[in-house]
Amino acid sequence: MFSPLKNSVYARLFSAQVIALLGTGLTTVALALLAFELAGGDAGKVLGTALAIKMIAYVFFSPIAGTIAQRLPRRSFLVSLDVIRALFVACLPFVTQVWQIYVLIFLMQLCSAGFTPAFQATIPDVLKSEGEYTKALALSRLAYDLESLASPALAAMALLFVSFNGLFAFNAIAFAISAILIISTTLPRQSPAPEADRIFSSVSFGIRAYLATPRLRGLLAMSMAAAAAGSMLIINTVVYVQSVLQLGQQETAIMLAAFGFGSMCSAVSLPRLLKIVDDRTVMIFGGVVMAGPMFVGIFTPGYTTALILWAIIGLGYSAVSLPAGRLLTRSSDPADRPAYFSAHFALSHACWLITYPLAGWVGGSMGLPVAFALLLGIVVGSILLAWFIWPATDQTIMEHSHEAVDHAHMHVHDEHHQHEHEGWEGPEPHSHPHRHEPVRHSHAYVIDFHHPRWP
Repeated sequence: MFSPLKNSVYARLFSAQVIALLGTGLTTVALALLAFELAGGDAGKVLGTALAIKMIAYVFFSPIAGTIAQRLPRRSFLVSLDVIRALFVACLPFVTQVWQIYVLIFLMQLCSAGFTPAFQATIPDVLKSEGEYTKALALSRLAYDLESLASPALAAMALLFVSFNGLFAFNAIAFAISAILIISTTLPRQSPAPEADRIFSSVSFGIRAYLATPRLRGLLAMSMAAAAAGSMLIINTVVYVQSVLQLGQQETAIMLAAFGFGSMCSAVSLPRLLKIVDDRTVMIFGGVVMAGPMFVGIFTPGYTTALILWAIIGLGYSAVSLPAGRLLTRSSDPADRPAYFSAHFALSHACWLITYPLAGWVGGSMGLPVAFALLLGIVVGSILLAWFIWPATDQTIMEHSHEAVDHAHMHVHDEHHQHEHEGWEGPEPHSHPHRHEPVRHSHAYVIDFHHPRWP
């Protein structure tokens, strides 16, 4: 599983990811303490609003960020966003009003909405082998799960020596270290971005292409299933443990750790499983695994049973989430990959934007059994939708036809560009008027400049 770390470029990128994640985890703890200091008993409302602001930034800015990332040197783009994030988080210790938290969180998440998908789109260009890339996805999932376990423990240790404002400083340092690791790495050259007639067309391309690809529509449906189950646990675990079961904060932390433990176990085993089972089967099975414990949750089981249920949901959650990068890579050309990853980032977080308030509002006003039942219905409905819209025989190589067309755009000489030059066009990639003759052929099919519709 750790063989991708033998690649020095990926090893540095992974180190940058882990360090930035740990820093972000410390800020999550510090933000809760800051909210309580400023708002007292209304701290939950403050955090809920901040979380909604985070999702809004992700949903609406990611497609724009993907378009920008396609047109800028990727290393400079990533380093700049790390530095800007460090500056914003360094301002948090000086906050004195709740609205200042909202502004800084929004600005930070705008940067994250650009950084995360651009970073994710870089990894397939570093690790060309699908097997190695699958292991890298598992490592990434493992890093997120370890962060959810390690950050609270590190924060507790740090708070013995510094105030919670010191945690913000640690996060700023973490972002700076991440930037240094990225700037010290030579990243693969990014493929030239395709030209677009209008800015809106370029910005919306990723979402249009994503929704035009059947397997990615299935991925979006399964992302909704993961968001429904994940929101129920993230929002309502503390309510379930401390209000329903009348237990304490330690039991709450252990319950959340059970979810992370289940997710880690799944992440470790999935690379081997995905060698013999296709992504669709693994993801739909993961959805079914999540649905079972959520059904039992309607009946408010005791603490020991709930621990097992939370771990099983973690197993299914990781099985649904991990293959996403494989599907996005398979469904896009390298030049368009940032746009696809940004589209998935935006659309999947739109699912969370729906399920977060549902889990909180329904659980708070109608009780946790009703919330479990409602979100279970979303999980089951999403699984059924994915089953029908994602073809079981998901072909990569497809036969298709092209009509004759004359146009100009950035290109290299590939299977779609075999034409004569007059000598003034310059080195590839270059742009000049050229003609495509009508043709029918087969190759790995993705939605791009020359293939705007699914066959």
